[in-house]
Amino acid sequence: MKIYVGVTDNNWFQFLKSIQPDEVNFWQPKSNNNFRAINEGELFLFKLHAPYNYIVGGGVFVRQTFLQVSMTWDTFGIKNGTSNKEDFMKLIYKHRNTDRNIDFDPVISSIILSMPFFFEESEWIPVPNSWSQNIMRGKTYDTDTIEGRRLFDVVQNKIRLSTENLQ
Repeated sequence: MKIYVGVTDNNWFQFLKSIQPDEVNFWQPKSNNNFRAINEGELFLFKLHAPYNYIVGGGVFVRQTFLQVSMTWDTFGIKNGTSNKEDFMKLIYKHRNTDRNIDFDPVISSIILSMPFFFEESEWIPVPNSWSQNIMRGKTYDTDTIEGRRLFDVVQNKIRLSTENLQ
């Protein structure tokens, strides 16, 4: 089994953590590449941008789709990680280094994750030793390796403990 650790924005994470949705859209504003790092049903983890070198949550990979920004908002709404469409559009244009006059309604990548979980700061997991500061999007780990298995086990244990504390 493989695990993908995707780099994300702290504001996106904090907003979604505050609303605890049933699914999230891990959008990529410039990507037109098919996401093949992991298969449906495998674990997708969230790692915050530096200087926060921690894994802070994740979800289960469902699928990837490509939609125009307006349709992405209509489909996922606040599950995109912002409280309103205007803020979402501003983020997309900021990350694309463009604006509505040049790029009216661009197509973006949506990586759809079910069963998201968000760790409290005290539960954050330091990135594995092999994580390089040069990684911009993410990295795949295989549970057949010691490092990948260790990461999987730590995440599963934290999820189990969080679930037990809710009961």
